[in-house]
Amino acid sequence: MSDTKPTELETIDAAFEVSLRPPLFEEFSGQEKTVARLRLMVEAARQRGDTLQHILLSGPPGLGKTTLAYIIGNAMGSEVRTTSGPMVEKAGDLAGLLTNIERGGILFIDEIHRLQPSIEEYLYPAMEDFKLDILIDQGPSARSVRLNLARFTLIGATTRAGMISEPLRSRFGMNCRLDYYPAAQLAEIVSRSAGLIGSEMEEGAAMEIARRSRGTPRIANNLLRWVRDYAQVRADGRMTAETSDLALTMLEIDEEGFDEMDKRILESLIGLFDGGPVGVNSLAVAIGEEPGTIEEVHEPFLIMQGFLKRTPQGRVALPKAYRKLGISPPKRASQEDLL
Repeated sequence: MSDTKPTELETIDAAFEVSLRPPLFEEFSGQEKTVARLRLMVEAARQRGDTLQHILLSGPPGLGKTTLAYIIGNAMGSEVRTTSGPMVEKAGDLAGLLTNIERGGILFIDEIHRLQPSIEEYLYPAMEDFKLDILIDQGPSARSVRLNLARFTLIGATTRAGMISEPLRSRFGMNCRLDYYPAAQLAEIVSRSAGLIGSEMEEGAAMEIARRSRGTPRIANNLLRWVRDYAQVRADGRMTAETSDLALTMLEIDEEGFDEMDKRILESLIGLFDGGPVGVNSLAVAIGEEPGTIEEVHEPFLIMQGFLKRTPQGRVALPKAYRKLGISPPKRASQEDLL
């Protein structure tokens, strides 16, 4: 991920996204099993007058992990303090966050897999015993100071659950994975968001946006804003299925949700590397993109849709990728031919 500061445009995008976040479980669409478990946990904790156990939310970007953290805070009547793994650079940063949380409060750490190992060590006793041991000074004058913390709930969010260490993972009482949304549920989200921003959609427009949103509410909301702008300028504000199709075609997003970079990945994989296998670093150089962006943004969608697969030797294009580009898939050699 880039460490550059957010631009003004990104700040506006963030404000737009926050305004569309549902504040209650009842307004949250999709992820039924996860929501049911969280609602039960919240209700049980409220009946006991107790704090929630720590919760780990994992899954691809844009599926609602941050939204669920704030919904949990609203349901518990608790303040949610937010930070991210890379921002907690030293023990003092962690101490400042935890000592300011009142009983029952929630600390939300986004991208928790990017916490430094030394910070994780401080976090373990805080999660288990609600105590924080801070080392002050260095050398002969070094001493440890124990801080007693109010009972709090840590909600961690990660897009790469496999990178979380086992000692940290085991301290979460509930581990919830969020999955991609079907088009029907995304259409409901798009319709709700359109109402919140004061835009009227005709029948079919929400589904047209939803089926091109790669199963991700954040992408659906971003595409909704683009379609709204397109309709305002070129269609007298009428958001129809046809207008949505023209708007998204202008963005080079096809009927399956493929954007320009997805197509470049498949074209390079097949045209330059004979369908693979090829390492992600070589593929990244070929298309002029960062390896991390390919792995975290594009590959999950392409793998989920059956266009490529990861192997120990590298990325391999599947027959569906060839057909997507209008190329006949190569015939696989039989075992007898190989022998």
